[in-house]
Amino acid sequence: MTRLVANQYYYFAGYIVLQYVVLASAWNILGGYAGYVNFGTSAFFALGAYTSIVLLKIFELPLPLLILGGAIISGVVGLGTAYLTLRLRGIFFAIATLALSVVLETFIVNWNFVGGASGIYITRPQKALFFDDYIKLLFVTMLLLAIAAAAIARSIERSRLGRGLAAIRDNELAAEAMGVPTLRLKVIATITSGMLMGAAGAPFPYYLTYIQPASVFSLEYTVNSIAMPLIGGTTTWIGPVIGAVILGVAQQITTVTVSSELNLMIVGALLIAFVILAPKGIVGFLRSFVHLRN
Repeated sequence: MTRLVANQYYYFAGYIVLQYVVLASAWNILGGYAGYVNFGTSAFFALGAYTSIVLLKIFELPLPLLILGGAIISGVVGLGTAYLTLRLRGIFFAIATLALSVVLETFIVNWNFVGGASGIYITRPQKALFFDDYIKLLFVTMLLLAIAAAAIARSIERSRLGRGLAAIRDNELAAEAMGVPTLRLKVIATITSGMLMGAAGAPFPYYLTYIQPASVFSLEYTVNSIAMPLIGGTTTWIGPVIGAVILGVAQQITTVTVSSELNLMIVGALLIAFVILAPKGIVGFLRSFVHLRN
């Protein structure tokens, strides 16, 4: 497949779109299914990226083990975050997750081993197994991660875990009264979501080759990972995928044709339009349209 496209830009752009598919699907497991709005996406993403840097500097591990390491560390932090914050609800939970991002960024800025505030350069390997260019390997890797994230989100949606999370979203007190183990389900959702976000961040040092706290803790990751499920639809696994593809492609086209500075403006404009015209996202709008026709 990678031999059919000669222009490398498509692999760079496609990598970012697929990365947002992973982040949006991961965010939706907790934010969409359970209704807990997480503002800590950039923190988990950065954890994956900086875990890769540490593992590269100490052990020089291959890419699959870097992804595994990023997912495990982000999952462990997700477990700690869950036990500390999941008794909070609404805006208090959202602020707590935002605080997590600020605390981690401050820690990284003051850790010279990973470059501190000035950042660190990472050199890509000269050879990529089965590929003539390393960026093609990164694109295929992120494609596999996007497929895995969508498959995990779909399996959760159709499982007892997904039905329990939906009960929490609709009415948590009623769910507890009916015997739903709300805290345990929220902890599982937070760990799963964090691991996927960390896995998405792990290959990022090889993609960018220069990592600094401002680039991986950017608010853009948090805003996009929330906006994409809202635009596509939060109650189903396909909604975040649709939202990520539409918004990701629009941002890449804008970056090339106009300016990357307009990306957040596009996100805001689309978000306002969908909140007014289709508050249940594209999937919800299509379902309502089909229901009316029948």
